[in-house]
Amino acid sequence: MSISVQSLTKIYGTQKAVNHISFEIPKGQIVGFLGPNGAGKSTTMKMITGYLPPTDGTAVVCGFDVQKDSMELRKKIGYLPEQNPLYYDMYVREFLELTAGIHKIEQKERRTRIEEMIKMTGLSKEAHKKIGTLSKGYKQRVGLAQAMIHNPEVLILDEPTSGLDPNQIVEIRDLITNIGKEKTVLLSTHIMQEVQAMCSRIIIINNGNIVADDKIENLQQIGNKTTLLVALETAIEPSLFNKIKGIDQVENLGANRWKLHTESPDELRKAVMQWALNNDINISSLQSETQSLEDVFRTATKNVEVKS
Repeated sequence: MSISVQSLTKIYGTQKAVNHISFEIPKGQIVGFLGPNGAGKSTTMKMITGYLPPTDGTAVVCGFDVQKDSMELRKKIGYLPEQNPLYYDMYVREFLELTAGIHKIEQKERRTRIEEMIKMTGLSKEAHKKIGTLSKGYKQRVGLAQAMIHNPEVLILDEPTSGLDPNQIVEIRDLITNIGKEKTVLLSTHIMQEVQAMCSRIIIINNGNIVADDKIENLQQIGNKTTLLVALETAIEPSLFNKIKGIDQVENLGANRWKLHTESPDELRKAVMQWALNNDINISSLQSETQSLEDVFRTATKNVEVKS
């Protein structure tokens, strides 16, 4: 397991910022870490990376405990915090040279690795400039380059597309998606389109508690059931649906459109198609109804109390 968090807790005075949370992330998974402002996302990420000691609980990355094996841990993690750690008076290539030295990359490999990162993050035209003169989007790219320069097994990215224009977002999204095929990526973002495009799983935290953790498609199901939206080319009597097994409830939406509630969407989809064929009924569309990620987020983070 690349990341294993068990009962991780952080208390500031009387405030419990992170409340005994637990989750595991295997290698090759890109996980979206979501939550409202102040929910505990950045605090959790800082504890996983060893930048902040937990009050209680454990975090283990690639087999190394964040408190007991801090130096070994940092070899395995690439971290881009919300506040990008850059030296504005340094040139891009100079800064990456410094970062590579901190990670003790051998001199003969260092130049090659720096050039790889510059090319990978689209910094070729800006590499000769001082970081302070770059736009926010390009500064973010420099931050990504420093996070990946030592070829870590795990990437922790806090708002990695912040400040990027639409074209840059697509480029960074593709970069993270490709990285996620071989590495573990935990990323925080408020942009649901980015989560939908990159992540197969999301963890939602609110008031320091994990309130959702599942595959996106599972979280988008409405309640414990799935609904199929069926549009027919001709009108029918509702009683005709009684011939189909697996329907729990039928709603007439008007204009020959119907909503079918079920606990077995795949089986029902096949049954509806066979039913239409047997009864000479033409289906113009058949699709699952799911919640948007925005709806999932709002539902999961609404009126959640902090557990003691």
